[in-house]
Amino acid sequence: MTFDKAAWRARAVTIEDEVPFHDCDPLFVVWHGRYFQYLEKARQVLLRKYALDVPDVRAMGYRMYITDARCRYMFPLSYGDKLSVTAWFTQLDPLLRVSYEVKNLTHDRRSARAYTVIATTDVSGNLLTRIPDNVAARLAQ
Repeated sequence: MTFDKAAWRARAVTIEDEVPFHDCDPLFVVWHGRYFQYLEKARQVLLRKYALDVPDVRAMGYRMYITDARCRYMFPLSYGDKLSVTAWFTQLDPLLRVSYEVKNLTHDRRSARAYTVIATTDVSGNLLTRIPDNVAARLAQ
């Protein structure tokens, strides 16, 4: 499967949310580790779009694990801010790579950019050296 970055960016998904009080530190700024929860919500929507959510992948006899995660923070999110997270694939083989943009909608600023890398294993936990054909077929839809 060829990888066209612009085409995959066009297939991105975006979620919107509001920063709850329990995500904030005493200064009402979102604690940096909470951003990964926002990324997870967007990644879940992206994977569901291709029928690759956890139950789907398990039914196919595979498991998917995050092997690398990075986040660069640019502008803080604070209690009550509206935010959006956009997620899209930036690599499909041998590992899946999902890139993200977190935007503070209240202040119309980019808050963070990030990526996660997902490895696929068989049910016994053996790392697969490439994306299985039936997973690739779902991504090609």
